[in-house]
Amino acid sequence: MRPLTDQETKVFFEKLAKYIGQNIKYLIDREDEKYCFRLHNDRVYYVSQRLLKAAGPIGRKQLMSIGVCFGKFSKTGKFRLQITALDYIARYSTRRIWIKPTVEQSFLYGNHVLKSGLAKITDDTDSLSGVVIYNMSELPLGFGLSAKSTEECRSGTSGDIVAFNQADVGAYLRDEDTLL
Repeated sequence: MRPLTDQETKVFFEKLAKYIGQNIKYLIDREDEKYCFRLHNDRVYYVSQRLLKAAGPIGRKQLMSIGVCFGKFSKTGKFRLQITALDYIARYSTRRIWIKPTVEQSFLYGNHVLKSGLAKITDDTDSLSGVVIYNMSELPLGFGLSAKSTEECRSGTSGDIVAFNQADVGAYLRDEDTLL
């Protein structure tokens, strides 16, 4: 487990800033205890300093994970956020989409959000910005990229894609065979 390099930090924070903007500072400058991001097996973990110190004696090959996995770097150096980061992304997100109860299941099966399933959207949403998708009970279901801005959503047809699904909580069930 090691700290991220400058290039890895830049790529990671750019991806994270798409979803939570300037609220990244709240992840690092916490009042309860110090947290940091560490890289282990191409995955970025969000871990407290106390837990990091306790895991010090464990060898790299014996350590499977530590803290919360925010995502993974690909072999080409690109970063992909994973659904395990949803709690933190949802807490600090700046743009949100709420979907109707009738399309929750479709979204959890990995489908994109259509305008017909859109209940509401934050006003300042731009096209291709990171959004967190909620149900009407304010429960975060996943995150993705907005396909249209708020103004374009108001004038589009019911079959238009509003948000591209990047990750959702249904991924745990769909990927169950590959995780074991």
